[in-house]
Amino acid sequence: MSDMGLGLPEFEAFLEGLNVPSSCVLNKPLFKNMFQQHTNLDAKDKKALKDDVDKIRWLYTLKPSTINIAPYSDDLRDYGELAFLVVELSSAKNAERIGLLINRAIPYSTVIFFVLAESKGREETGEPDSNVREKQHAKEQLAICLADKRINKADQAKWVIEDFQLSPWLSLSNVTEIDKVFFNSLNFTSLPHSNFWQFYQAFMARVQALQCAEISGRFHMASSEVTQQQADQLNRYRSIENDIKKLRAQIKQAEFRQQVVLNIQIKQQELRLKQIAETL
Repeated sequence: MSDMGLGLPEFEAFLEGLNVPSSCVLNKPLFKNMFQQHTNLDAKDKKALKDDVDKIRWLYTLKPSTINIAPYSDDLRDYGELAFLVVELSSAKNAERIGLLINRAIPYSTVIFFVLAESKGREETGEPDSNVREKQHAKEQLAICLADKRINKADQAKWVIEDFQLSPWLSLSNVTEIDKVFFNSLNFTSLPHSNFWQFYQAFMARVQALQCAEISGRFHMASSEVTQQQADQLNRYRSIENDIKKLRAQIKQAEFRQQVVLNIQIKQQELRLKQIAETL
């Protein structure tokens, strides 16, 4: 594939590995005011878009005229085409908020590649401890955002974000073995081409497997039957992590006797985390 001219050599090497057909390439800029005009943004949305987003480009359009994949629709979903965007960020602290507002503005399923083009450590990204690796020397970092959208039966012109996923941040200059397996799994030739819904679900399953690998240290693709169980376990893990944070915050204000009780509760919750990690 020819040079995309993004000025992000490590990210462009990642794109090369996806093996996207040249017929799908669009590579056009999107302007931030488009999202302000088409989406109801609150003050925090507007600030995140203004302060944290440097550039947005529409990289690829997947539709029947550009790739041999059939559209899919039923009473709940309409997968007529897919959009692939790259969003260059100056800070990752509002990546989830930005991913949600972009998905609300685009009427079909979207793959967003978030790229941080400078060195960012944990403190700057503002990510929870278990969700971001501290990579102070990374030149370019990547996170992938996806959202399964459902038609709003009360208003056919709108849609509901049913399942939102944001991958861990990955260093493109310090690729681990797990990262390599994950990147290889995204090669277009290995994704199902029966219809756009199955193609997108396969992409989401791989991002979920990466989230599990961040916890378990093992990247493996679960069967479709196990994928939902995996998602439930992942949600339980995140919930327990939040519970532990709350307990640790309480310890700072508690008397000594209560601190002992809270520490016991934390140990119990940490044991539950370990047990869940073994199942992922």
